Amino acid sequence: MSAPATEPAAKPVFLDALHRRLGARMVPFAGYSMPLQYKDGILKEHLHVRAAAGLFDVSHMGQIAIRARSGNVADAAAALESLMPVDACSLPLGRQRYGFFTDARGGILDDLMFAHLPGRLFLVVNASRKDEDEKLLRARISSRCEIERLEDRALLALQGPQAADVLAALAPEVASMAFMDVREVNILGGGCIVARSGYTGEDGFEISVPASLAERFAEALLAHKQVLPIGLGARDSLRLEAGLCLYGSDIDESTTPVEAALGWAMQKSRRPGGARAGGFPGEALIFRELGEGPARRRVGLLPEGRAPVRHGAALFRDRDSKDAIGHVTSGCFGPTLNAPVAMGYVASDVPGGAFVFAELRDKRVPVRLAPLPFVPPNYKRNRN
Repeated sequence: MSAPATEPAAKPVFLDALHRRLGARMVPFAGYSMPLQYKDGILKEHLHVRAAAGLFDVSHMGQIAIRARSGNVADAAAALESLMPVDACSLPLGRQRYGFFTDARGGILDDLMFAHLPGRLFLVVNASRKDEDEKLLRARISSRCEIERLEDRALLALQGPQAADVLAALAPEVASMAFMDVREVNILGGGCIVARSGYTGEDGFEISVPASLAERFAEALLAHKQVLPIGLGARDSLRLEAGLCLYGSDIDESTTPVEAALGWAMQKSRRPGGARAGGFPGEALIFRELGEGPARRRVGLLPEGRAPVRHGAALFRDRDSKDAIGHVTSGCFGPTLNAPVAMGYVASDVPGGAFVFAELRDKRVPVRLAPLPFVPPNYKRNRN
């Protein structure tokens, strides 16, 4: 009789020792040991990001560089476009864009950020999918591109309305950046990649730094009184209030971009009649849903009362229906709204603003369909 299978040990991130010194409660997440929260707790961390600035360690994410074998970055962009219904070819130097890999059935294999840097494209992919993403890139485009997994770099996110002032104290040039700008910057003597973006709905930055510099850089940011360390708990509630998807919960291979309300990320050039329409996996189904509409769609949900309705809860048209018309994919208490928030999928014939009913502890709770995001974004749209 064979021994029972065991889960592989969670790997430490580069800042593991710092998190423990700061009193983090560590939990396994996507194969890594990650801080769930610090001594102040999730509620205070969440509200601090909305009011000031928070530092997140997201070094578990995958970082990948793609270079065209021809030496022309336009060829790398064309290769990347063959894997997703998103325009990579028109992305200007110094900008980044949100995208997603699709499969032959139109399902989402992963969502990602990709940036145009001198001579290469720079991708940030989800921790749970980075091995699969690397395999996909090598299998599909390695004849045209060199694929480099960047294992020696940490990734930190500084988020909140005071993030720009804090980071500009170390790198003044970031103050002039606008939302979705990306720039190579020397910080504390190390070569960093700074993107003005994030996963909270607030202004802020995601910074790729050499692993050898990560702890010194994090401590320099935390030395500012405006900055607190923030864990996964507040990261989840912040992104949910901002209406942002979590891969593996809100989107996966069983959801298409159109069902997931991500049509805004598919530019006109990649749609029917566009300059480079189609040519990506799942084109037929995705184009059909763009034209006819999907059978279900992702929506915001506001439960009545104070109890959160969480992932997996079934949704019904009324209190007595036997057949579910959808389900909740993410749910928590929203500290900014001081009320529970959720998102999920419902049949497309349910109108906006209507009430459906979620199953919660053997009861059916009224839940109103609401537009996303729940909290308006606070991005910096214009350059100084």
